[in-house]
Amino acid sequence: QVQLVESGGGLVQAGGSLRLSCLASRNILSIGAMGWYRQAPGKQRELVARITNGGSTNYADSVKGRFTLSRDNAKNTVYLQMNSLKPEDTAVYYCSGIFFNSIYWGQGTQVTVSS
Repeated sequence: QVQLVESGGGLVQAGGSLRLSCLASRNILSIGAMGWYRQAPGKQRELVARITNGGSTNYADSVKGRFTLSRDNAKNTVYLQMNSLKPEDTAVYYCSGIFFNSIYWGQGTQVTVSS
């Protein structure tokens, strides 16, 4: 099993920045693809960014150029640096990881961007 704990959410004005962290309970190199998803009220959960075990990343078109996903293997942590935030980025952000063909989720962290 894998436990994922997110942190770093909060309230920020449009144009501001936040960095989300996702701490995994095991070596993240033993975990398959890890990613960040978000879910706004009344909307489906959507992929924001993902990193494969080999280190390749991909991003949703809506966040390309503004968000950067990175990881620190020694700290078993994946980060999502979010810059130039927009009100439409407001959502609960979830960390995910695939381990032995099962997907695991964190509890989510709220990001609110005011206009």
